Amino acid sequence: MTVAMTAAELASLEPVAEIKFGQVGIANLKLKRLDPDALAAELRGKVENAGKLFLRAPVVLDLSHLPSLPDVEVVRDLLERIRASGMLPVGLSYGTSENERIAQELGIPVIAKFRASYERAGEPAAEAQARATPPPPSREPVAEPRAAAPAGMNASAGLGGLLHDKPVRSGQQVYARGRDLILTALVGNGAEVIADGSIHVYGALRGRALAGAQGDEAARIFCQEFHAELVSIAGQYRVFEDIPKDLRGQSVQCWLEGDKLMLKKL
Repeated sequence: MTVAMTAAELASLEPVAEIKFGQVGIANLKLKRLDPDALAAELRGKVENAGKLFLRAPVVLDLSHLPSLPDVEVVRDLLERIRASGMLPVGLSYGTSENERIAQELGIPVIAKFRASYERAGEPAAEAQARATPPPPSREPVAEPRAAAPAGMNASAGLGGLLHDKPVRSGQQVYARGRDLILTALVGNGAEVIADGSIHVYGALRGRALAGAQGDEAARIFCQEFHAELVSIAGQYRVFEDIPKDLRGQSVQCWLEGDKLMLKKL
């Protein structure tokens, strides 16, 4: 004998929630020296000068460049100072087992997205890989992941660019994994476009553009109409307030010279 189930009973068999991992824009806050007061002042200045970019921006605290790892209470204080500045600390950057212990005591995650900096610093790749989580898929269809390019090699070598021909609206993100990104429509305010290679915008760029997302310092950004909130190449960035007024609305290219992000008219 079969018993018909009510709609409510059927609904109760479905999962309450669904978790999906997406490519998210989280800033890596690399601490170069342990000076909590100076850090708080610098972060407040960034929020005051570029509130659209930094106010309530999620950040991961990277302690890898300090001579020694601070104790738990010092890290707790650093996180509170970051929060008080207007930014939102969401975790610690991937690091050693001691780093993970601190994160556990503070009840925050360790974000594996930034593990490459530790591997370059000398941590065995095999050990790092054993703890690393798989990279999350992006929100948009992208190229299949591939092995990391050797140092100095353009991330897009051997792959065609990912073409995106629709406007990227506020709150949307497009990521070209392992290749260039080509956009033929508007990138709106509050939108984000990311590529492991270069970014080509054949239209107005009003949101954020992050090229060389996996560290390719040879990547460039080309834009037909430049109004960007932020441009970044291999982690080096400039925000709208730092962009010369004579470049706004112009055809512009961006590239790296050492640690300096350069901009000029095309």
